[in-house]
Amino acid sequence: MLMGAGLLGVPALAAEEPTRKVTDETGRTIEVPARIERIVSLAPNLTEIIYALGLEARLVGVTTLCDFPPQAQAKPKVGDVINPSLEKVLELKPNLVLGTTAGNRRETVEALERLGVPLYGIDPRSVRGILDSIRHVAELAGAPQAARDPTARLEARLAALEERRSPSRPRVLFIIWLEPLVTIGRDTFLNDVLDRAGAQSATVDLEPSWPRLSLEEVIERDPDYLVLPHSDSLAASLARLSPQDPWRRLRAVEQNRIIWVDDAVLRPGPRIVDTIEELARALHPETTREVRAWK
Repeated sequence: MLMGAGLLGVPALAAEEPTRKVTDETGRTIEVPARIERIVSLAPNLTEIIYALGLEARLVGVTTLCDFPPQAQAKPKVGDVINPSLEKVLELKPNLVLGTTAGNRRETVEALERLGVPLYGIDPRSVRGILDSIRHVAELAGAPQAARDPTARLEARLAALEERRSPSRPRVLFIIWLEPLVTIGRDTFLNDVLDRAGAQSATVDLEPSWPRLSLEEVIERDPDYLVLPHSDSLAASLARLSPQDPWRRLRAVEQNRIIWVDDAVLRPGPRIVDTIEELARALHPETTREVRAWK
């Protein structure tokens, strides 16, 4: 129950504490402390951003899915992404919560607003937007310089890929889930991921961001490749379905043009360039063999 939340030392913003107003990536204006000292992350990509910026000492809480880098797993947990425990969030006394439109519910945002805890929303719709999100978090934390080197390195790797990108652009069906079949629509950063890897999405014309497709629609679109994030459940489903009709009639299945990429591709954070390089190597090995990932 949230009725007792006031007993936990909240609100985080004390009346005498200096504050400033900022606008998050969803267009919301929020009031945050002049100095951010205690951050709760409500999504794995946000946790990865905090660590990439070297600000993990300020990170006081994460979700159960925040598993990278491994050190993040030692942080106090506030529950899962979709239904975090507001009581646990309040117990950690954050003066900023980071959330994402890709996983957190509006109800969570509104509940934290009522409790006086500011939530800054991240909403990248492109790879450039992901880099901007890294900069925004650094600026929020009062450490804009922390983003300079990480984003510069990522931009250099993207530029190297662009220089070597093949003129051929196979049509790719990116599969989020198989039963039911969920793919990507027009308004998602994953379209930009495919583009930068030298492919085009077979579903770029669809709305909403995560549309469902029937198998008949997949066959009609006839993609050159299927691309899936690594997952034991996805692998098991595909192994069971691919020998059966109508799956086996898909050209990509017949020709074994199935590419598995690291599931970090689903996280709009610092590792997104790793997955773009991985996908580019799988699609165009002849043009990417000289690209070396920065470590």
